[in-house]
Amino acid sequence: MKFKKRIAFFTAIMMALLTVGCGSKSMSASEDSATMESVYGTDYSKNEYCEEPAETADAGVTSGNGLETQVENGRKLIRTVSLSLQTKEFDSVLNSLKTKTTELGGYVENSSISGNSYSYTTTRYASYTIRIPADKLNEFVDIVGELGNVTQENESVEDVTLQYVDVESHKKALETEQARLMELLSTAENMEDLLAIESKLSDIRYEIESYESQLRLLDNQIDYSTVHVEIFEVERMTDAGEKGFFEEIKERFGDNLYKVGHGFRNLIIGILGALPILIVCAAVIAVIVVIVKKSIKKITLKKQKKAKENDYEENFK
Repeated sequence: MKFKKRIAFFTAIMMALLTVGCGSKSMSASEDSATMESVYGTDYSKNEYCEEPAETADAGVTSGNGLETQVENGRKLIRTVSLSLQTKEFDSVLNSLKTKTTELGGYVENSSISGNSYSYTTTRYASYTIRIPADKLNEFVDIVGELGNVTQENESVEDVTLQYVDVESHKKALETEQARLMELLSTAENMEDLLAIESKLSDIRYEIESYESQLRLLDNQIDYSTVHVEIFEVERMTDAGEKGFFEEIKERFGDNLYKVGHGFRNLIIGILGALPILIVCAAVIAVIVVIVKKSIKKITLKKQKKAKENDYEENFK
């Protein structure tokens, strides 16, 4: 009798594992059944242990945390936008960018600001990675476009619907297996069976947690779009519109004229700014010149005096 009970017990476990295996492969079951039917002449699409869930393509997909994400007819889309803009009001743009991000329910993931060093006069540069709710992305991009002169804009969309459904189906299959093993655990009659079931349950719980982590990550990427913003501080805006032949010549002439004037301006600023150092250097050079002149004069006088003494001695001889 004990032997028969053990056979029945392990048969039940195998049935549970078989059900999970069928559930995790539900997406390819129709193709496999068609292949088996063509080879053996038998309809394998119906199995007493494997029954496909009745899901339609238009049905919304519910995330692992219970929140239903409806993005463009139920598709799971990860949107990423990159923007580059120029501005003359650097500080004001940064403040507006942070304020609008908060107002739309987003947050700054990371940021960096460089430029305006002590030794050199340079324009500033800022880089921001911002997470914005997906339904507010277009509004946020329009707002950023109004803060400065947009010189570059890129957008990429990644469809992770199949990946999401696959992860979710694996998680549900494992939860079904977990429930059945819990039922078997309550009917186990000896320690060996208890240990075997608990070991399997531990592995299943670990896999479920892994899939839940993947779903949370996907949910975050889907619910919050990523916006990369580069902000360049400039003294002159770049005209991004289309220009005619003479307009382009005029613009390039004006740019080159501006560069020449800017170069002279920097030269004068550099000279005037370096005046304290130049004055000190000039004073040192002047002192050195005076000392050298005096030394040369003394040497010359000594030579003249010695020459006179030699002439005097020769005259007396």
